Amino acid sequence: MSELSIVRVHAEERQDRTVTTGTKAWELFKDETEVVAARVVSTGSTDPQLKDLSYVLADGDVVESVPIDSQDGHDILRHSTAHVMAQAVQQLFPEAKLGIGPPVTDGFYYDFDVAEPFKPEDLQAIESRMKKIVKEGQRFDRREISDDAAREELADEPYKLELIGLKSSAGSTEGASVEVGEGGLSIYDNVKRDGSLAWKDLCRGPHLPTTKRIPAFRLMRSAAAYWRGDEKNMQLQRIYGTAWPTKEAQEEYLHRLEEAQRRDHRRLGTELDLFSFPDEIGSGLPVFHPRGGVIKREMEDYVRRRHIEEGFEYVGTPHIAKEGLFHTSGHLPYYGEGMFPALDVDGQDYRLKAMNCPMHNIIYRSRQRSYRELPLRFFEFGHVYRNEKSGVIHGLTRVRGFAQDDSHSYVTPEQAPDEVRHLLNFMLSLLRDFGLDDFYLELSTRDASKDKFIGSDEDWELATQVLADVAAETGIELVPDPGGAAYYGPKISVQARDAIGRTWQMGTVQYDFNQPSPERFNLEYVAADGTRKQPVMIHSAKFGSIERFLGVLVEHYAGAFPPWLAPVQAVGIPVAERHSDYLHTLGQRLRGAGIRFEVDDSDERMQKKIRTAQTQKVPFMLLVGDRDIEADAVSFRYRNGEQENGVPVDDAVRRILEAVASREQV
Repeated sequence: MSELSIVRVHAEERQDRTVTTGTKAWELFKDETEVVAARVVSTGSTDPQLKDLSYVLADGDVVESVPIDSQDGHDILRHSTAHVMAQAVQQLFPEAKLGIGPPVTDGFYYDFDVAEPFKPEDLQAIESRMKKIVKEGQRFDRREISDDAAREELADEPYKLELIGLKSSAGSTEGASVEVGEGGLSIYDNVKRDGSLAWKDLCRGPHLPTTKRIPAFRLMRSAAAYWRGDEKNMQLQRIYGTAWPTKEAQEEYLHRLEEAQRRDHRRLGTELDLFSFPDEIGSGLPVFHPRGGVIKREMEDYVRRRHIEEGFEYVGTPHIAKEGLFHTSGHLPYYGEGMFPALDVDGQDYRLKAMNCPMHNIIYRSRQRSYRELPLRFFEFGHVYRNEKSGVIHGLTRVRGFAQDDSHSYVTPEQAPDEVRHLLNFMLSLLRDFGLDDFYLELSTRDASKDKFIGSDEDWELATQVLADVAAETGIELVPDPGGAAYYGPKISVQARDAIGRTWQMGTVQYDFNQPSPERFNLEYVAADGTRKQPVMIHSAKFGSIERFLGVLVEHYAGAFPPWLAPVQAVGIPVAERHSDYLHTLGQRLRGAGIRFEVDDSDERMQKKIRTAQTQKVPFMLLVGDRDIEADAVSFRYRNGEQENGVPVDDAVRRILEAVASREQV
């Protein structure tokens, strides 16, 4: 047998190895039980490929271990568990036809065409059958197959046949890349210990070596889902599940899930009377009730003031415009599916705007600009509309109509790095003001699909480097996002972690050299030497959208907003009816100082009034009885139940005012 030279990489340690022909990847890591796959860079390539541990090594391979407790390891575990689930479903429901079953964040799903929707007892039976399959220790065996042979083997699976027919283009379908894509097809056989075939599925892999490597899983729920995410297609039944490297990790996740449900902004929005989603208005179009309107107004007033302090000029633009404007900007050619259909106005096509930037460009172009005016910064709360599919709409965090705290800076190319730096620091300071201070940055760049992006390679390289350099200066973790750029340029997005560790995308800074170009809006400024030059346009939205950010804040604070944002900042609770006038007089003083204060004059007992205020998450309660009136004092109570009796009124007012002014949580 001939010898091969390979490189083994494990725990960041590289070792040159000599192995014999036919050696498999698992043999390099047989003592590392946490390794479930290999990441291989073959000779002549720089592109790492995930491989099963049964992969036969080739000369020159660089082979890196993939532990189960890594992102790729999680995906492989969850995709393997999805196969086990699909096998269990077809054993219990032989008529079920297979859709797609990819890993997703924190879990997996698989779509099935079945006669009736799955019931809770069905999920229990499926999970029980999955446990038996796991115990059987079935082996995941990969084999390559031709298109024609795959069609023959999967003749009874119409959705698989459709994917084979689409092949390379199917990768754009949600989840389809785990099954088909560029190159040949492969099928994974689940093989029992006696060598008999238990089940098979079209799949690109990789997978765990055996089902026994699945330590912990649970089926979560089922729901309807359209085939390939298209509402015109067949409605299938989707089963969601989760899988983790240890039972302890799964229990931690389930606990986080319970906490997330407790914080769900949709439920809290109803309980706290903040907002609603009336069917009469339409899906994804929220309305804010008075208490929610208070929070929204406070957010907008504060952010508007901060923008003005940071050198922005406030502008305003309409909700619709002639269709041609969005052809000029590039939105219709590159973002048309996200826009609502045209409106006929006096025989001309108009569009609801999905972005504010085209109109800001028109304002910039309204007169000649000089280099002395730059940076020129426009800002508005521009209401935009996006034609989101009904399946992705989710409370306030994914809507069809929302207000962006949108700004556009027009700068010389030399000014661009400083402006990006200014915008990024401004954005981070705003988020900190609202109580979010755990961040990482994501740099979204262009990928190989250049038909999705406009502009030259040189422009993209320059813009990307500017963003990367400024992001690095912050010292905050920077994560690459290949292919996630806007069609007109790269962007930095701020990813913020909330109180329970979930990540939310907040604002973005986007470098745009395309919309100002002669092919688009032909924006110019007169340079110091009298020549006309093209500015760079930098987009930024600090929250992304007011609606989405408010939804995030509801969940971050579990509805218990810091006093400056709370709809009701303090409530007066009289021990008896005779104490109400004292509280109403105190209320006049507090409201005169800008405090949102209410008196609970209801017929309920005092303890019930306290419980009501705590349920409504009011920061402060001022309780008043006979002794308090005699002493010109109140009993000062926090929403967590702490209470201090006999607090002088002047001291109580000072505490509330200081808490509001500090913008800190209490």
